[in-house]
Amino acid sequence: GENSIEALARRIQESLTVEQRHRFWETQPVGQFRDVGDSNLSEGPIEQPTPLSEVKQEPYTLPEAYEWITCDMDTNEMCDEVYRLLANNYVEDDENMFRFNYSKDFLQWALRPPGYYKSWHIGVQVKASRKLVAFITGVPARIRVRGDVITMAEVNFLCVHKKLRSKRLAPVMIKEVTRRVHLENIWQAAYTAGVVIPTPIATCQYWHRSLNPKKLIDVGFSRLGPRMTMSRTIKLYKLPDSPVTSGFRKMELRDVPAVTRLVRGYLSQFVVAPDFDENDVEHWLLPKENVVDGYVVESPETHEITDFCSFYTLPSTILGNPNYSTLKAAYSYYNVSTKTPLIQLMNDALVVAKKKDYDVFNALDIMENESFLKELKFGPGDGKLHYYLYNYRLRNPLKTSELGLVLL
Repeated sequence: GENSIEALARRIQESLTVEQRHRFWETQPVGQFRDVGDSNLSEGPIEQPTPLSEVKQEPYTLPEAYEWITCDMDTNEMCDEVYRLLANNYVEDDENMFRFNYSKDFLQWALRPPGYYKSWHIGVQVKASRKLVAFITGVPARIRVRGDVITMAEVNFLCVHKKLRSKRLAPVMIKEVTRRVHLENIWQAAYTAGVVIPTPIATCQYWHRSLNPKKLIDVGFSRLGPRMTMSRTIKLYKLPDSPVTSGFRKMELRDVPAVTRLVRGYLSQFVVAPDFDENDVEHWLLPKENVVDGYVVESPETHEITDFCSFYTLPSTILGNPNYSTLKAAYSYYNVSTKTPLIQLMNDALVVAKKKDYDVFNALDIMENESFLKELKFGPGDGKLHYYLYNYRLRNPLKTSELGLVLL
């Protein structure tokens, strides 16, 4: 998703001056704006781990009417409740036209990777009614920064009910997830947000490729270009009926070892990237209907797997449109080309996404994505996505092409 800490950030934007705004973050072990580029500061952890016996053993205090709950995402009831909270209160675009609509299957996928901790799926409920009013999550991930592989928490889905946005719940929720992460002897975290807080390791931009231009224009996602008619626009974005690469097919379980080798080899070139093993690849990249899609290119001659592409599914609710209720969006995930040109591989990904009825295909300008964005008729979006590391300093911000990590 685009914005794990967006709810916090939006509330801070609304209620505080710039001076007050970063007071919370200035007390946290994150890179500070004043330190950017200071060559006297070493890279790596900012604070050393505390002995586990010194980590606070009891949860942080919530306002009187509320209590913590652990959200068991294995149960349908809890999944429903989390789904409803996010569907009605999670991230919207600046014009309040669209809101992310993570499916229950997506949430179960995103929140239960290998080695996940139930205790990191944290809810706040009203004591009296037991209604879920806030949510934050972490999942463990091995992330490589230059030569160091570090187990981190990926923090996501921070959401506070719209009616409680003034209660300053977000900082206490961030502290609580941090405390629970520390209890597992993990001292770093990665997260993204659509706003600037101290201090981004990279700032990326979303690009959008129209697959169903008429609908995108009708719902106000895109506008008709100057001197463009609807029919010229539809023609501009037309795609072939089927992939052009021979041996292009859906990934299967038997492909996991080959895809793991491919992805590991590819990701090794980036400064920050996940350290995937076969279990991770099976979880994150093996196709799951309406959640994640992965395709391989199998050489017709040697039967070797030479290329891989993937995207995940994240629809948005269209707010207040009489004709359409949902925008079906594909998000570029991990792509590796060794034999097929990346542009051709990604065009095939666009073709299969269009076939599956997606309206738009989104990609960040990270990894080598910039090499195909303009060529394949992606256009730059409004929003920026900022990447952050908690308790880990990088001396200078990364170029987007040095970033090999996609956070949902």
